[in-house]
Amino acid sequence: MYGYETILVEKEDGVAKVTMNRPDKFNAFTEQMHREFLDALKKAEKDAEVRCLVITGAGKAFNAGQDLAEVQGKDVDFGSFLRERYNPLIMQLQKIEKPIIAAVNGVAAGAGMSLALACDIRLASEKASFANVFINIGLVPDSGGCYYLPRIVGIGRALELAFTGDKVSVEEAYRIGLVNKICSAENFEQEVQDYAARLASLPTKGIGLIKRVVYKGFDMSLEETLEYEAFAQEIAGATADHKEGVQAFFEKRKPVFTGK
Repeated sequence: MYGYETILVEKEDGVAKVTMNRPDKFNAFTEQMHREFLDALKKAEKDAEVRCLVITGAGKAFNAGQDLAEVQGKDVDFGSFLRERYNPLIMQLQKIEKPIIAAVNGVAAGAGMSLALACDIRLASEKASFANVFINIGLVPDSGGCYYLPRIVGIGRALELAFTGDKVSVEEAYRIGLVNKICSAENFEQEVQDYAARLASLPTKGIGLIKRVVYKGFDMSLEETLEYEAFAQEIAGATADHKEGVQAFFEKRKPVFTGK
């Protein structure tokens, strides 16, 4: 769809699939991948035909984090490194008011695990696993890892995973709420596509508003959240999809949402 070297982008039935495409390096991040990935996300955000995004990896891995070969032997300013590369990518994922699925096909480690956490929904293959490996090289979980993980699995479990760096099997990931669904390895791509197509067929504006309110609610009081819900509901109530939903209800038929 776009002319990239480190990622592939495909669009079908309202779903844009972004595939990290460095399988020989377990799809580890490089400067070029960050640049291309961010560009693809921004284009998908603006594309009215895209109503759901899927992020996945080529080959056996989802993403193994930073490509250490790129920084080996260099005097890295870690703070600047994150602010320039990783932070904009994670913020862009939350900014996009469309559902984003992490299709975790294999290992998601380090920043790759953080990337999966920053997506709205996580579908995992039977062959997937997760590893918060920062502690193994004396570092702190970054790329939103310290933000999302305790909110998804609870503070006690999050601290355990961050302290130990232990590998988490897909079964354990599902048990603790780290993934939403385990898919068969054989039919993984089709199951992901079916799930994404379902989200793409729903009221996109409504989903975007839900996403906005939920993430803002992390940092607001109950009173503030109630007011923001009322604000969001005013917007949702004026959408074409709301009117279609109500009309379909009274006509006793399945609604046809257009994302408007």
